[in-house]
Amino acid sequence: MDLAKEIKERFDLIIDLLKENDRRNEIIYAKFDPITGEGSVGERVRVEIPDFVIPVQWLPESMMKVEFVRRLVEAGSIKLFLSGFLGVEPNPSDASKVATQLMRLRYRHDFPFWCATLVKVKKKGGGDDVLFRLWYPQRRLVEMFEKSRLAGEPIRIVMLKARQWGGSTTTQLYMAWLQFLHKKGLNSLIIAHQGSASDEIKDMFDRMIADYPVEMLHPLGDSWSDTEVKMVGVGKSGSIHRVPQRNCKIKIGTAERPDSCRGGDYNLVHLSEVGLWKKTENKTPEDIVRSACSGILFRPYTMIVYESTANGTGNFFHSEYHAAAYPDPDAKVHSQFSPLFIPWYEIEQYSLLFKSFSDKVIFAFQLWSNRESRTAMSAREESGRYLWWLWEKGATLEAINWYVHERAGKNSHDVMASEYPSDDVEAFVHSGSMVFDKYLVKEFEGACSIPRFIGEINGDANEGRQCMKNIRFREDGQANFWIWAMPEIDPEVKVTNRYLVVVDIGGRSNKADWSVIAVFDRINMIDGGRQAIVAQWRGHCDIDRLAWRAAQIAAWYDNALLVIESNTLETHDRERQIEGGDQSQYILNQISDVYPNLYARRQSEDEIRQGIPRKYGFHTNAATKPMIITTLIKCVRDHLYTERDREVLNEFLTYERKQNGAYGAIVGKHDDLLMTRAIGLHISLYEMDMPQIIKVSEMRHKKRRGHVSEASI
Repeated sequence: MDLAKEIKERFDLIIDLLKENDRRNEIIYAKFDPITGEGSVGERVRVEIPDFVIPVQWLPESMMKVEFVRRLVEAGSIKLFLSGFLGVEPNPSDASKVATQLMRLRYRHDFPFWCATLVKVKKKGGGDDVLFRLWYPQRRLVEMFEKSRLAGEPIRIVMLKARQWGGSTTTQLYMAWLQFLHKKGLNSLIIAHQGSASDEIKDMFDRMIADYPVEMLHPLGDSWSDTEVKMVGVGKSGSIHRVPQRNCKIKIGTAERPDSCRGGDYNLVHLSEVGLWKKTENKTPEDIVRSACSGILFRPYTMIVYESTANGTGNFFHSEYHAAAYPDPDAKVHSQFSPLFIPWYEIEQYSLLFKSFSDKVIFAFQLWSNRESRTAMSAREESGRYLWWLWEKGATLEAINWYVHERAGKNSHDVMASEYPSDDVEAFVHSGSMVFDKYLVKEFEGACSIPRFIGEINGDANEGRQCMKNIRFREDGQANFWIWAMPEIDPEVKVTNRYLVVVDIGGRSNKADWSVIAVFDRINMIDGGRQAIVAQWRGHCDIDRLAWRAAQIAAWYDNALLVIESNTLETHDRERQIEGGDQSQYILNQISDVYPNLYARRQSEDEIRQGIPRKYGFHTNAATKPMIITTLIKCVRDHLYTERDREVLNEFLTYERKQNGAYGAIVGKHDDLLMTRAIGLHISLYEMDMPQIIKVSEMRHKKRRGHVSEASI
């Protein structure tokens, strides 16, 4: 009986899977007829005009606001419109004019219709050019464009692509639609990542405009000629062309030649494959973007699109996409851009039908049965758990079937993920070996927030004994000290080993590494909870001033254990090498005379017997660095602490293991915040005693009474 019940439950589960699969396929392959408008982009109204060339249409709602369209629909036919509203005897000439006007209005209001009837593009796989019919992902992109345009807002989109779904083509044709049908004098600028890509874009425009009816470049009623030139070159560069009938320019440049990317009088800008742009001798991707877009006003009928496949984390495109897709809920200013990501399983061509219904059922059963399996049988397979995750993300059985077959041709998940990302986290795969799991890092985002207080710590002086007197916090919104939780000091109760302050020393110039002071609160560890970052200073200053500032912060946080990373000579920053030298131990010895809770390295018995002076500070070297990074990996994996600064998560995502086995940030990125966490968490977990709550009165009773003698010493 139990076996029969189990079989029935599994049967019901598979039936539910198949039903859900049908529902998903219905969405992706829903009826889309760009000619009639059924299933097309945006809100639609069903309209019947029997004597029009398309008797039944689903027109965009915006068309119904046009009086001509509204009256024509109310009349019910062109014939009745002529006789009833215009008061003329129906005749072929006037009927043709009404039909032409309706068609022209629909071209202006209905981008998918315009594409499917007037715009020809290269056919994939070869053959004659074909009219452009939007795929499902392309319709999603156009919906975003139209949402902004119809709301009277500028269009600002950052688009993360999977391969080969036509996002670039759709963007460029939408810009042409605005230029040809909406406003005269709208100039467009398209910047590709290299010359061959710009040639492809130019070829697409040449093909499109070659077959485009010249009369559609003129307002209705204007005179025109079939012999008119529709696109002419401007200047000698060959990169600028003008459509004289619309008084608009189309400029195509490349990131390889920064001079070709200068903006100017441009309204529509498409930056293609931004993630692949390389730094040149004189320009960074940020410089090129700034040059191209700086003159564009934040007004309707302006458009900026950053579009790219992913190319690792930490670059300009990753930063812009992340800012748009994951805005800080506490920040007062957010990105102007809206994010768009299309996973591979929403692209129609990435689907493989099953040979039979029984094969489909068996596949569904295996998918469900192996959903907990974490192990892949070979380098060319994914685990059952991952395939089930694809199902939970929204992939169809047919799409997962395609993925299994395609994955067999790749010997690495990273290769597959970079070409066919399943979500926007997976998309940003770096060629190096990333240290931290991006999904685990993402779990820390919920606790990140803007600080409650911003300011500086001051004493009666900037260094020496006087700097440790009268320590106070001064609020200043432009300062470098961020506080999420003020120090908690109870005169009746003492929490021992509660606070920990860790310092990573940088340089003093703006081009040097950052100096960071991080404050940990360990009180939740008493009940088995997570320690948390409660304050942080980040900036540039002299080493000695940084060390004294850290001592002030540690004293303010109830005389916290102060850990200063001391090996400034072992950095890659030349400035820090010059500044470091033998200063570190000299400065730390000075602080140890004033501040009683300064971290010192453990001494061996021989060192103690020989009377070798204690060495203050944490020394990061070939032996200790792997140790603290291993601890940090564990803390991220098991979520053993609470992070507050979102920038730390960015450093996690750009931290890699190099080919020589060493750890470090990818080129152009920092790891200063990360190192304070690594050092602090390791010392907190393995070198500090657990916090304890002790009544101050009990502490007094435990103190010795009387004089200290030689015997007591």
